[in-house]
Amino acid sequence: MIIICGAGIIGLSIAKELVTQGFNGKEIIIFEKEKEVGAHASGRNSGVLHAGIYYTPDSLKAKFCLKGNFLMREYCKEKGLKLLECGKVIVCRKEKDLPILYELYRRASFNGAKVEILDEKELKEIEPYAKTIEKALWSPYTAVIDPLEILISLKKDLEKHKVKILTNTKVLNIKGFNQIVTNNGIFNFDLFINCAGSYADKIAHKFNVGLNYAIVPFKGLYKKLKKEKSYLVKGNIYPVPNIKNPFLGVHFTKSVNGDVYVGPTATPAFGRENYSLLKGIDKEIFQIMFTQSKLLIFNKDVRKAALSEIKKYLNKYFFNEIKNMVEGLKIYDLEKCNKVGIRPQLINIKTKKLITDFLIIKRENTLHILNTISPGFTSAFAFAKYVVDSYVK
Repeated sequence: MIIICGAGIIGLSIAKELVTQGFNGKEIIIFEKEKEVGAHASGRNSGVLHAGIYYTPDSLKAKFCLKGNFLMREYCKEKGLKLLECGKVIVCRKEKDLPILYELYRRASFNGAKVEILDEKELKEIEPYAKTIEKALWSPYTAVIDPLEILISLKKDLEKHKVKILTNTKVLNIKGFNQIVTNNGIFNFDLFINCAGSYADKIAHKFNVGLNYAIVPFKGLYKKLKKEKSYLVKGNIYPVPNIKNPFLGVHFTKSVNGDVYVGPTATPAFGRENYSLLKGIDKEIFQIMFTQSKLLIFNKDVRKAALSEIKKYLNKYFFNEIKNMVEGLKIYDLEKCNKVGIRPQLINIKTKKLITDFLIIKRENTLHILNTISPGFTSAFAFAKYVVDSYVK
């Protein structure tokens, strides 16, 4: 029996690949602690299919982002799911962004992504209201999907192939080398694949794996453009990011339903499900705060980013991040929305550094998928094939 822990995009994609490669000769079971698939990071994803721009060429993210993008778009077309092939522009808000823009161009070109440097006139032909300083970067392969629609479709596909998805099932403990104790009974396994997202470190630690790693949650808050101002954005308008950290900055995305979301922030959160001020505060809050504190003290890049992000709780500072990206934008054009997500960022406890790439650890008959943050959703199908080919076969 193959057991997969977690019915987010990575767990479902690995199950899909196992079925494709004929592993459903073995029984495949997916545990999901919530009552539905994709209740957390996957279902709350921005919906942007990234196109291999930001990632250093030697990384797994660079290897699988663009491939995953193409595979996900094919899947949407095959299944008749929503797909907005709108592209993305990355704009400069200040002159010192220009060298970083050209570095992104180099990275994208090396990764095989189709990108183009635009001047201000060319930018207007793609995004009429976007603003930049001198140059912008155009990524035609960036697209937008509906994450929950894809997750539900995958669930239906898997169930047709007799894959069991056991919702409301939590991993409580392990027994010996091949037994999982859950609230719904004890299960034997030949292979256990940990795809538990923001809880992947906790599951790994139960197997005495990855003890040097811990997940620190960051909260991503969004606002929305008023309906009458949605014409200001045709697709995606992103800022040049700080490439020293993995956050891409507050940006504009037109969803498949026509709403324009502005965000996310990346503020330290008090729990792995801390979606509102008090809701979801983790019982590990003191451990989380302790880990966050060490990270802020010993990692100056994270400290600088966190202090900047916290300010964005205030409308004035949030607006300051985006006011130079779109013409005619006023602070009162932004309205509150209920879209919020948690980014489960893996850190190395010893070095106090953020882990910037996907991480896979195999130990005996267990496999632990850690740090599948952005572009995890985009990369999922290509990444799943790599996992099955390299670690399962």
